[in-house]
Amino acid sequence: MTLALSAGMVNWLENHQPKTYGNYINGEWVNSGSGETYPIYNAANRERLLATFQNSNKEDVNKAVEAAHIAFKNWSKLPGPDRGSILFRFADLLEQDTDELAYMLSAEQGKILDESKGEVLRAAKEARFCAGEAFRIEGNTLPGERSNVWSSTVRSPIGVVAAIAPWNFPVVTPVRKIAPALAYGCTVVYKPASLTPWTSVRLMELLAKAGVPDGVVNLVIGSGANVGDPLVNHPLVRGISFTGSSSLGIEINQKAAGRLAKTQLELGGKNPAVVLDFKDADAIANQIVSAAFACSGQRCTSISRVIVLKEKKQEVTEALRRQLENIRVGPSWEEGVTMGPLVNASQLDSVQEYLKIGVAEGARVLFGGEILSEGHFSQGAYMKPALLDQVTPDMRVAKEEIFGPVLTIIEVENKEEALQVANNVEYGLAASIFTDEFSTVYHFADQLVAGMIHINHGTASAAHMPFGGVKQSGAGAFSIGHTNAEFFTEMKVVYFEY
Repeated sequence: MTLALSAGMVNWLENHQPKTYGNYINGEWVNSGSGETYPIYNAANRERLLATFQNSNKEDVNKAVEAAHIAFKNWSKLPGPDRGSILFRFADLLEQDTDELAYMLSAEQGKILDESKGEVLRAAKEARFCAGEAFRIEGNTLPGERSNVWSSTVRSPIGVVAAIAPWNFPVVTPVRKIAPALAYGCTVVYKPASLTPWTSVRLMELLAKAGVPDGVVNLVIGSGANVGDPLVNHPLVRGISFTGSSSLGIEINQKAAGRLAKTQLELGGKNPAVVLDFKDADAIANQIVSAAFACSGQRCTSISRVIVLKEKKQEVTEALRRQLENIRVGPSWEEGVTMGPLVNASQLDSVQEYLKIGVAEGARVLFGGEILSEGHFSQGAYMKPALLDQVTPDMRVAKEEIFGPVLTIIEVENKEEALQVANNVEYGLAASIFTDEFSTVYHFADQLVAGMIHINHGTASAAHMPFGGVKQSGAGAFSIGHTNAEFFTEMKVVYFEY
């Protein structure tokens, strides 16, 4: 983190005056019909009010969906290159506004500034890719059964899409949903997580500045019960793109299926790093720790299980411990900090409970895990990153998503046991395999049950590659890449006789 970036956030926060924000419906900022609002505070300083937001209701959702439905008629007919041009401008605006968006993101979510800045820049990359997709909405022309008939397939936008985003990536995740929707001609009603709605306000402002017409993207802020449920159940919503817990994703899928609405679900993960052989244990440990503790471990793609051959365990464990000792915990704006607080006290309590469960089941806390509460740590939900060994595959800490800065080490006898343990969870999002053996690479890439396989590096995805999982980690079309076309459009077959 640069000193200028840290100083910039400190000065920016000191000069910031909290205000109350409305919903963004049909191009206007409006208050909720409920008349209720709620505050959010700095994740690293519970006493610093950031802003106040609408506690919206079903009536607000209905207004937003109807606005999107009306706007769909003209937006869907706008030529793809024109829609793409607007998204290109939006990507440029994200880059121009990177620092301030990063300040807002770190303040409301807690992640360090370097990560926040990286998230904004990643959002710009994904928006730019989607802008290009608006130029590439492909169909096919196939030979006809009769000589005077042309047979073609074309893609048409599905209509109004509900975009529901989580609190851990409040900039890139909504962009990941809104940008492809706009590229393919859909309109959007977006519900951010109640914990992190602040950056969403700025996203709406930038979309409007880029030229998105009124009603094409709408923002409704509030709880899952009061906003999420009526949005998912609304008869004019033809698709739901959701990122969050597996349990909630399954519930959404069941509701959507009742009226044949499409779903795109990015859900939980319990991602393994399978370590079989290596020349440099520290290099591998660096990859694993970076993937495990980014966003304070609050990522669906975080590595949470290190599955290592018995003869390699000691060397790998020592290398991991050295990497954890280098992690510096603190507020996002502090120079040299590499891991921020958890999003709130409730999340910290949940992670701490898992540590207790792990110890009760026989695991050993080899490093970290302590709550940090002295001095400025008392203002946020801080803990030291934890490393657990003596973990067996049947333990809850080895099977359930903890969603926090906890890494477990599981010892196995051979490669086949490593593969079995890697697959023996209900999730299948991402997996890493570390080996220099060519045949082993292909065997594990083929046999690992996960949506994304990473060879000799952590679980970082790319801005143009499909992103998604299998089993309880996802359903529907993968996002980010060209696979988005499978969700945001539907196929139409045209026969032309001449």
